[in-house]
Amino acid sequence: MSVVAAADPLMLEFAVDILRQAGQLTLEWFRSGALSVEEKGDGTPVTVADRTAERFLRRVIGERFPSDTILGEEEPDTPGTSGRRWIIDPIDGTKAFTHGVPLYCNLLALEDEQGPAIGVINLPALKETVYAGRGLGCFDNGTPAHVSERHGLDGSYLSTCGFENWPPDQLASVRATGLSLRTWGDGYGYALVATGRIEAMYDPEVALWDVAPMPVILDEAGGRFTDLSGQADASLGTGLATNGHLHGALLDLLAR
Repeated sequence: MSVVAAADPLMLEFAVDILRQAGQLTLEWFRSGALSVEEKGDGTPVTVADRTAERFLRRVIGERFPSDTILGEEEPDTPGTSGRRWIIDPIDGTKAFTHGVPLYCNLLALEDEQGPAIGVINLPALKETVYAGRGLGCFDNGTPAHVSERHGLDGSYLSTCGFENWPPDQLASVRATGLSLRTWGDGYGYALVATGRIEAMYDPEVALWDVAPMPVILDEAGGRFTDLSGQADASLGTGLATNGHLHGALLDLLAR
């Protein structure tokens, strides 16, 4: 049986540091009257803050690790040969950002030959960073982070980005369990699960860069991240993060 190696602590430190710097750049436009919003081809918004943060991250990663692949939401892929891949979402929750809501975040993940290695969720307007390295644990601003210990659906909290993409029957089934539903969405919802403040976060439609940090963060926090088929893969178009205790019941409920 092969042993999965722990992530490099210095690599985790580097990822946290540069993502915090990228987040600081976005604050220059947060709640600024000078911010203009463009619409991409898929109808989602993008701003100069998104592009500036991603270009900064691409530059510093490329300088430090020139052989690594880089995938980001706003710029073309940078191919590499090292077997490592960085995945960037410069602003997750651009709609929140453009409306002056401080729950937006910056996301950064690193994958290697053994799978998810590093994940970082940075919340610049809240001055909070949740991060993990494979085999290194999960942390919230340096303090060890753990999921909640609730075992029952009734009274537990499930968050989501919004309800417009939920099939009506799915929403009705979830409401009937007694779960408390909230819309503390985007990466912030996953940070809440990893730090034990809520029990679950669900995305019925999601892109890889929206959830790439979540498998390692939830795993190291003692929880679980999968798609709706139960696979621990961030690239499959749906995302469910839980404290682990509720995961099977929620998968059964949401996949009906």
